[in-house]
Amino acid sequence: MISAGLGWALAAAAITAGYLAWGWRGVVLAVTLIVFWLLLQFSRALRVLRTAGSAPVGQVDSAVMLNIKLQAGMRLPQILALTRSLGHKLADDPETFEWRDAGGDAVRVELRGGRSTHWTLQRAVGAGGAGGADGHTGTDDSA
Repeated sequence: MISAGLGWALAAAAITAGYLAWGWRGVVLAVTLIVFWLLLQFSRALRVLRTAGSAPVGQVDSAVMLNIKLQAGMRLPQILALTRSLGHKLADDPETFEWRDAGGDAVRVELRGGRSTHWTLQRAVGAGGAGGADGHTGTDDSA
C-alpha cells in the first residue's frame, strides 16, 4: 500500500500530465483513472471485511501459522486478510486483538499508530508438552 501523501502526489501528477498532453480531455482521463483506482481500493477493503465478518469472531485455522505470517508494520486490514476473521479486542491502548484456533493456541497482536508492533503466540496447556507462552514473539523495536 502506498502512503496517502504519495497517492495525492501521483493524482496531482496525473492531472497535470493529462492537462499538458491533451488539455481538458487529459484532465477528464486522469480524473477517471483516479476514481477507478479509488473504487478498486474500496472494493478490496469491502471484500476483506465481508470475508472477516462472515467468520466466527476471533477464530483462525492455525494460530501457529498466523504467528509465522505476521510481520512488523502490517495494518489491520492486512491482518484481517490473513486471519479471515475479526479478532477479539482486548485493549484500547495499545490496541490489542486476539485470535484463537480450535486447539486453544492464541495469537495476541498489538497495534500502535495503526500498525502491528508486537505479537505473541500463546500455546494451549498441554500442547507440545508445554503450557503457556512459548516465548515466540514478534516485535518491532523501532517504535
